[in-house]
Amino acid sequence: MTLSVIVPVYDEEKRVSEALARLLACDFVEEIIVVDDGSTDNSRSLIENFLPTSPKLRLVVHKYNQGKGKAIRTALEYCTKEVVAIHDADLEYDPVDIEKLFQQIKLGKADVVYGSRFLGSQPKRTLFYWHYLGNRFLTTICNMASDLNMTDIETCHKVFRRSLVSKITLRENRFGIEPELTIKFARAGAIIYEAGISYEGRTYKEGKKIGWKDGFSAIYCIVKYSISPKKFWLS
Repeated sequence: MTLSVIVPVYDEEKRVSEALARLLACDFVEEIIVVDDGSTDNSRSLIENFLPTSPKLRLVVHKYNQGKGKAIRTALEYCTKEVVAIHDADLEYDPVDIEKLFQQIKLGKADVVYGSRFLGSQPKRTLFYWHYLGNRFLTTICNMASDLNMTDIETCHKVFRRSLVSKITLRENRFGIEPELTIKFARAGAIIYEAGISYEGRTYKEGKKIGWKDGFSAIYCIVKYSISPKKFWLS
């Protein structure tokens, strides 16, 4: 079973080189699709430095910033492997953890595996109580909408079968992609697992981008996709 990794990038010049080097060092990764989502800093040229010596890496460029959801949707068009993982270029997540999530699909146990920041004994940086509370709230109402008992729908580590995601239509361009994926996976009848991962969160001064407006957008998406008819999301 083979694995593609999607890496959305937007203005990550301070971290993208290390993030890609660490990901390329993972021998279980066979394809990396990097989408530079209209970066205005030096991110694109830093990514391009890897291309001559990294045949498993492919760069796709958005002319202007369209959001994480759009970057993921674009990357899915280029993925060729059986299983797809999402991994951000901000160093908050350890790419080594992807293998643990991937393993549950390889064993035939799951169609989708989320890396939860709230499970297990892996080390986690302590930050932003109100973000934590907001995440728990969004996860709770998403669970109510999808009839799941997830602990972390907003995690940036998601691994899933490409054949599964090809059956649904993704529409969100920004961070609403997180609840959209969860609800649509659930409504498609996917077997979903979670596994604990490490987490090295960063502050806004360090470049964190998600904000309170994205929280309200996520609530809107949860309501929208929980009541939408099947034809609205099925490919």
